[in-house]
Amino acid sequence: MIDLTRRGLAASALALGLSRSASAQDCPVATPPMVHRLQLGAFTVTTLLDADAMIDGPWPIVGEDRERGAVEALMRENRLPPNRFKPGFTPTVVQTGRETILFDTGNGEVGFVPRPTGGRMAGLLNQAGIAPDTIDVVVLTHCHTDHIGGLMENGRPLFPHARYVVGADEDRFWRDDARLSAAPESNAYKSARVFRSHLLPLAGRTTFVKSGDTVVPGITALAAFGHTPGHLAYHVESAGQRLLVWGDCAHHEVASLVHPEWHAFFDMDKAGGAATRRTIYDMAATDGVLVAAYHTTFPSLGYVVRQGAGYRWIPLTYQFDR
Repeated sequence: MIDLTRRGLAASALALGLSRSASAQDCPVATPPMVHRLQLGAFTVTTLLDADAMIDGPWPIVGEDRERGAVEALMRENRLPPNRFKPGFTPTVVQTGRETILFDTGNGEVGFVPRPTGGRMAGLLNQAGIAPDTIDVVVLTHCHTDHIGGLMENGRPLFPHARYVVGADEDRFWRDDARLSAAPESNAYKSARVFRSHLLPLAGRTTFVKSGDTVVPGITALAAFGHTPGHLAYHVESAGQRLLVWGDCAHHEVASLVHPEWHAFFDMDKAGGAATRRTIYDMAATDGVLVAAYHTTFPSLGYVVRQGAGYRWIPLTYQFDR
């Protein structure tokens, strides 16, 4: 019989610890998962960890308009390192049974996180059993390099049979040659260059959408302006189950949600980004909807609940396990 007394549990724990110590040198270090899959109604949802980099922050990426100490104090309160963090870079695949839709394409060869730490999406698609040439629709929440960098590989479209979807306002903004007048070291300038090399060549196969438009049955665009002028989120729904793909409505699962009013360094419209965060977070909390949040910790899926004047991120664990 199993001994469930305190003494028995203590003895078992000690024995297990000794066993692990004795064989530790024989145990390989576990590789963190980079592919996560769940069932959403009749849809299959797969998230892919395109990059896994420890970077400085979250200040000023979050809390640009605040004293650094305020952001670092919030990190300490949440038992996180005060001046470094590991954001997710997480494209999402939705397989409806009729079509395979990819939301955002990661860093590719040119994005924010260089290879080999970043730009892993193509390999992870194959690992997940989703060949790039089977992608039917590529949906872009916006056109920063870490979202469009994976459109091309070795100068050729990675998704040769896909059609592409991007916000009409977003396309108009980045197509304007005035974007090339930004400082060469800026994210805006780099994104403008990558837009021209990676997305403009696909213009003949691109659909331009606005809030409320349907991408495919069950997937609808939603305005989320501020991070970029045409940034869009997307509602995904199947058999009464819902997912909100919100792109860059958060850059950190603690700081962005606890203080949606704090400015984000990469937001092109600081006030607009803050207003969008509060609107989107409140909707997600009210509806209790699952969220795919590109820059939160992998698998970059979770829920939003209200907490005081702000919000709290609850990471997905076993809610969809069967």
